[in-house]
Amino acid sequence: MRAEFTRIRTLPATWIALAVTLAANTLLGLLAATDTVRVATSDGQVAVSQLGTVMLAPVYAFLAVPVFAAGRELRISLLATPDRTRFLLAKLLTSAGTTIVAAPVLLLPGLLVRHAVDDLFTEVTAYLLLGLVGCGFAVLTRTAVTPLAVLLALPVLVSPMLAGLLPGLVRLLPHEATLSFLGTSTDPALSRTAGFWVLLAWAVVFVGAAWVATVRRDS
Repeated sequence: MRAEFTRIRTLPATWIALAVTLAANTLLGLLAATDTVRVATSDGQVAVSQLGTVMLAPVYAFLAVPVFAAGRELRISLLATPDRTRFLLAKLLTSAGTTIVAAPVLLLPGLLVRHAVDDLFTEVTAYLLLGLVGCGFAVLTRTAVTPLAVLLALPVLVSPMLAGLLPGLVRLLPHEATLSFLGTSTDPALSRTAGFWVLLAWAVVFVGAAWVATVRRDS
């Protein structure tokens, strides 16, 4: 865990991602609180606070922290750590611990300005579960690029294209499940409880797949 924390702390990408996430959350909080900016949609002018995908966008900058830490130098780490389960557990615990400590700091300014501090626990939980999805994905692919590209493409490209054709499938995607959990999703949406369980299931699947791959890989 000490080695993994050193990796996270010394990566320039970590500090860049944290700064971008903090700035984006604060800016979106100000825009949502003042309602000075409205976005043109098919339903007319909509306040920024009503656009769940926009309000959640900073999480994809934050995902660079666990993804870059998990997706780099895996071959050297596997060679140096014979106990693969212990290795992956240390990586996951460090990633989760970093998220639990950093996420409230990044989220609080934006929540304070829009008087939504009560949502802090829910949003930190969403950051934690999405971070575990990204971490597991990075371990599977041994790269930071693929997880970030895929996780970002899902809400930007996949969901809009499939929303009208397969709404039942779209609502189960990680991004849409997160919006449902936060209570900011538009149709199609799950209940907040169902959104949490779907997001948790995604985290379990990716972490479990990462564990299987880690134990069997290059052995």
